[in-house]
Amino acid sequence: MKKIIFKKLKKPFIIAEMSANHCGSLSNAIRLIDQAKQCGVDAIKIQSYHPSELTLNSSEKDFIITDKKSLWKKRKLHDIYSEGYLPKAWHSKIFLYARKKKIICFSTPFDEGSVDFLEKLKCPIYKIASFEVNHHPLIERICKTKKPIILSTGMATLKEIQDVVEIFKRYKISNYAILKCVSHYPANPKDYNLKSIVNLSKRFNCTAGLSDHTVGIGVAIASVALGGMIIEKHFKLESKKGLDSKFSINKNSMSQLVNECHEAFKSVGTIKYGPSSNEIPYLKFRRSIYASASIKKGEVLSQENIKVVRPSYGLHPKFFTKILGKKAKKNIKFAERITIKKIVF
Repeated sequence: MKKIIFKKLKKPFIIAEMSANHCGSLSNAIRLIDQAKQCGVDAIKIQSYHPSELTLNSSEKDFIITDKKSLWKKRKLHDIYSEGYLPKAWHSKIFLYARKKKIICFSTPFDEGSVDFLEKLKCPIYKIASFEVNHHPLIERICKTKKPIILSTGMATLKEIQDVVEIFKRYKISNYAILKCVSHYPANPKDYNLKSIVNLSKRFNCTAGLSDHTVGIGVAIASVALGGMIIEKHFKLESKKGLDSKFSINKNSMSQLVNECHEAFKSVGTIKYGPSSNEIPYLKFRRSIYASASIKKGEVLSQENIKVVRPSYGLHPKFFTKILGKKAKKNIKFAERITIKKIVF
């Protein structure tokens, strides 16, 4: 499979994020790959970690989610990560199956050991999760692979993003992309500030895009109009409910997202004014000046006998007030075009 070069993307690169939507089943993971391929996405992404590398198995208050609005309120961090965990034993089967289906499969590693493991599977791209933006040892290990990198920026300050980009530069990583993200689940569209995508692309001279945690597909489509060239959206099976299902979309919605993002991209185009080639035949339906009654030679043109109407074969409407009070040079029939040659000046 060809190496992805983000700056050479010719259309939006759409990623179906599996995350915890395998719901603890390898067969579900395989079905998600099948459905992602059918939807026309470019890649499917998994997450690679072990709960013990993310947190401690503790019931102390620090390790319990206390946010009353959280989907996972009152749950232990270790329990959540254990539920969402994709066993390492499944990874090889998932990568092999994705290659068989000719769809890119890559991962978000959450620790250095997972990067080493993924390298053995020839993972083609690495994603740095928003929550790992400050995990510089992990980022440096990813950079050592020299693979393309996608950086999510939920919660990240500009300084934190700059610090990561400096690491990229230090390791001579130029093939990277940065995604605007909101680390709230589900995210409120008003928090996304999609204009930041344009700024990220210009500020860091890179491809930019969106990691979308909203409900629905509207934000994803809007991001394309603002220069988003990578769209990541959580993807689920219709009949399964898991940790991420609240802000994930099913096959029908993903197909729509793919189609609409591609249509949105086509519509962006360039700066251009004037009729398109498809509009030219419709110019005739603009307005012009016609006789709204029969006019005899020498009769004065007035609002009772001339009118600005469609189509546009007559005199331009800008001349309407200038010819009022002028006389007809010849007889003019009802619904006949008014032209300069028919008026006495």
